[in-house]
Amino acid sequence: MTDRNFSSIPLLDYSLALSSSTKSQFIIDLRHALINVGFLYLSNTDSMVDPQLIDTLKDYIPKLFALPQEQKDKIRMANSPHFLGYSRLGAELTKGKTDNREQFDIATEHVSRWKPGDPDYWNVWGPSQYPDEALIPGFQQTMKTYLSQVAALGTHFITLIAEALGLPPEGLSRFYDTPDRMQHRGKVVQYPVPSERSQSDQGVGPHYDAGFLTILLQASPHPGLQVQNLSGDWIDAPPIPGTFVINFGRGRVRDSKYELEFPPEILKLRDERGNLSQTDSINYSEFESQPSGMVQLMGRVKSHPDVAQRHYPALFKQVFPDGLPKQGFAY
Repeated sequence: MTDRNFSSIPLLDYSLALSSSTKSQFIIDLRHALINVGFLYLSNTDSMVDPQLIDTLKDYIPKLFALPQEQKDKIRMANSPHFLGYSRLGAELTKGKTDNREQFDIATEHVSRWKPGDPDYWNVWGPSQYPDEALIPGFQQTMKTYLSQVAALGTHFITLIAEALGLPPEGLSRFYDTPDRMQHRGKVVQYPVPSERSQSDQGVGPHYDAGFLTILLQASPHPGLQVQNLSGDWIDAPPIPGTFVINFGRGRVRDSKYELEFPPEILKLRDERGNLSQTDSINYSEFESQPSGMVQLMGRVKSHPDVAQRHYPALFKQVFPDGLPKQGFAY
C-alpha cells in the first residue's frame, strides 16, 4: 500500500504536457495526483490563461468588495434562480453551519433553456449578475475573458486526465454536453479577518466540490486553504505565485448508457492505494443516488436557502422544514 499520509500537494508544470518529449512524465505525475492525492498545483499555464489578465483581475477584486453595500445587494443571489450573484458575509451554509465569507458567484455566458414543466435542475444554469459598469469599469469584460480562458484550460486538462487514467484523450467527453449547453461557474471570494467573523469560525466548511474539476486562483498571499489526505488529516495548501490549485471533484454522472473500462494497471494502482478513510467532507448525500444536475441543485439549496425559498419552494420546505435559518439571511 502506498503512503496514505501525503504531507504536501504536488506541483505540476503544465508546459510539460504540451511537448512530446516531456508529456509522458507529466502524465505519470498527473496519474499519481489523481489516484493518491486529489489535488495539485499547476504552473506555467501562460499559453492558456494570460498572466496580465490575472494581474488585472487581482487588481479588481478589492474594488469589487469595496463597492457600496446597497450596490452589491442589488445583484444579490436571491434574485437569481441560477444561484448567481452576490452573497453577504455569513449568507452561505456548508453542512448547516455558517460560512464566514463574502462572495460573488459568476459564470460563463449562458442562455437558460428551462421552461415550465422541465426538471428544476435544468434551471441551475443561466445568466450572471454583474455590478453596474459605471461603478467598476471594465470588470465585467475582464471577468468574462478570465472565465473563458480558464474554461479552455479546463477543457484541455480533462483530456490529460483521461490519458492519465489510461483512456484516450476524448475518453471522458461522453459525459459532457455540447459547449453551447454547458456553463462553467466561478466564485470571487473574500474571507474576513478572524476578529470580524460571526458566530461560526469556519471560512467555508469541509466539503467536496460538486463539479468534476475546480481550478482555483489564490489571488492573495494569505494562507487558509487546506486539503484532506487519504487518512483524514488536513494539509495546508499555501498560495504559490503563478499557479492554480486543481481539485478533482466528486461530481458524478448517472447514465446507464455510459460506462468506463479502465486498464488493469490503473485499477491496480487504485487497489494499492486502499480504501479512503472516513472523512467529514461529504456535504452532498445525493452524490450516490441522483443525476448530476440534481446534485448541483440540492447542493445549492442547502448552501443558499434564501435563494431556494424564493425560487424552489418545494425543495426548500423539504430541506428546511422549520423555515429559513436565522443566521446571515436578513436583508
